[in-house]
Amino acid sequence: MSRQLFTPASQPRQPLLITGANGTLGKAFARVCQIRGIDAVALTRQELDIADLGSIEQALTRYNPWAVINTAGYVRVDDAETDAERCFRENSTGPAMLATVCAAHGVQLLTFSSDLVFDGYKNNPYVESDKARPLNVYGQSKQRAEREVLKLMKSALVVRTSAFFGPWDEYNFVHFVLRSAREGTAFEAANDVQIAPTYVPCLVNHSLDLLIDEERGIWHLANQGSCTWAELACMAAEQAGYNSDFVVGRPMESFNLRAARPLQSVLSSEQGVLLPPLEASLQQYLLDIGHEPSHDFGLLSAGCADKGTKVSG
Repeated sequence: MSRQLFTPASQPRQPLLITGANGTLGKAFARVCQIRGIDAVALTRQELDIADLGSIEQALTRYNPWAVINTAGYVRVDDAETDAERCFRENSTGPAMLATVCAAHGVQLLTFSSDLVFDGYKNNPYVESDKARPLNVYGQSKQRAEREVLKLMKSALVVRTSAFFGPWDEYNFVHFVLRSAREGTAFEAANDVQIAPTYVPCLVNHSLDLLIDEERGIWHLANQGSCTWAELACMAAEQAGYNSDFVVGRPMESFNLRAARPLQSVLSSEQGVLLPPLEASLQQYLLDIGHEPSHDFGLLSAGCADKGTKVSG
């Protein structure tokens, strides 16, 4: 599905421009572009402020990219409840300004949204055409971004994704689970909220494919299957060869989080299911971090079932 772009030798090759260079997704896109031989320039927030038209214009004039991937944004869901102005600036105003400038320059745009645009009252997984009804400020900022970006630039690509985990940094749920397993300390996780975790390398590669193929509109990219946070912790631990007794399941309400969460925010797609099942990506994660699973997945899946956990589609 992927392809590379070539230009005559007499013309400079146009790069891909990535915002939010220091974030998890920004670093992941830069890494995958290098692996795939795609010319890319990743800029930090200091180098490109996506909520400043002058800063955007300057960057596009300097680098003349064929596309912009926006990974910058406000990510602290609970802090957003008392920091709404900054959250909306980074998550709504910024993407809208990028859309305005990219449209004027004829440059493709990919930006990211979240499963938290949904309220969780649907019994089945959410697809792209489902109505967004966010429960918190963060979700509201993402909903506004979707609406404004696609109004200003009909050719823009907006990828909704869910809680992601990956092998290239330590700021993710699965890493913390395995650290607790190694240290023998209890790990508390919500056992009453259904999610669709997303493996970062899969997310990045398929997002790039969609961008290169000039797809537009809203797409859902998440691993196939669903689980609670506690079930994810059990699966990760057991695939890594640990006993999952250290995982303590608790109701989400007991964590006293500032921002409300939907009871289920599982993403599926009516556009096309692209990412592999969650179990396969957990296995790949362990291989990518150099941790060989101690058992085959069949045994581990049975172990989760014994503890009352499951992966459901």
